[in-house]
Amino acid sequence: MNPLPFCIIFLLPLSVITGYLLGGAYNFMALALVFGLLPILDFFVGLNLKNPTEQEEAGLSGGRAFRLITWACMPVQVGLVVWGAYVVTHRYLSPLELTGFVLSVGITSGALGINVSHELIHRVNNRLEPFLGRIMLATTCYLHWAIEHVRGHHRTVATPEDPATARKGESFYAYWPRTIVGGFQSAYRLEADRLAREGRKAGFLRNAVHRHVLVELSLVAALWWAFGFGAALFFLAQSFVAVSLLEAVNYLEHYGMERKRLPDGRYEKVQPFHSWNSGHRLTNYFLFNLQRHSDHHYRPNRRYQILRDFRESPQLPNGYAGMLLLTLVPPLWRWVMDDRLERSRADTKEAVLDNPTQDLS
Repeated sequence: MNPLPFCIIFLLPLSVITGYLLGGAYNFMALALVFGLLPILDFFVGLNLKNPTEQEEAGLSGGRAFRLITWACMPVQVGLVVWGAYVVTHRYLSPLELTGFVLSVGITSGALGINVSHELIHRVNNRLEPFLGRIMLATTCYLHWAIEHVRGHHRTVATPEDPATARKGESFYAYWPRTIVGGFQSAYRLEADRLAREGRKAGFLRNAVHRHVLVELSLVAALWWAFGFGAALFFLAQSFVAVSLLEAVNYLEHYGMERKRLPDGRYEKVQPFHSWNSGHRLTNYFLFNLQRHSDHHYRPNRRYQILRDFRESPQLPNGYAGMLLLTLVPPLWRWVMDDRLERSRADTKEAVLDNPTQDLS
């Protein structure tokens, strides 16, 4: 596998800058790229169902070029947000231009910033990559997600305990506040439980969620001080867009997924059929194989370049970019997805598990 196709993610911040320089409606260029051009190209480029062999995995997993691409995303993300804060306070933008600019920066913060941070925060055995990931999450005011996603979501996914698993029939608009509030509460609980297990007093700064909030407030204050009140508002607005994009992706990745509750009260182990997947080649390059989400949950330690496609996983009819648009229209989403969900449940009802239990206590 060649690492270069994954560099297409950098077209997104480039489109933001190009749109700004061209002015007017061109400020919506990033939206047109993600939600217009990408789904169309997905249809014509087609699927990539090939998985690396064990021999190929050995070479790919240690490939430094794959890591360097994700590392490079951090300064690009930070630079784009700071530059954006400068632009909205020192350059005139019409209401149309400002709307397109904020949306474009926010979408870039979600697709490049949060998505790449998702890859990096899973590298729990080193310090550099989780650190880079947290810097990017700080630019979207979502630092606590590093705790909730790794220590919470991966343990409780496809169960009622998981705030990031959408229920069948639940609209994105009902899901959004539930997952935002529930995710923060879960991160706080996880930190409190950690301190209790370690026998440490629950001092204010010992809880990482408190530290994260202070970092985010400091960033808001720093941008306000450096560029003015408008910069702080811009920072919060683009963060709102980025977080909403992330949660829309979470919504479609696990919509209606359920793990069986076993007689002893535990849940079956996470299996490849507990996540929605898409084999569309171009969006997988664009999102660092995020659409091979089943393997990510099945083996969370696997780097993006060696994630596998499981045909037994429930399959989305389009790539994430196209499916995200459907989440905004609940009747259309249910019309497309609910029958697929029921067929998936029927197909996996008698699935044989390689390790049938997973303790969530």
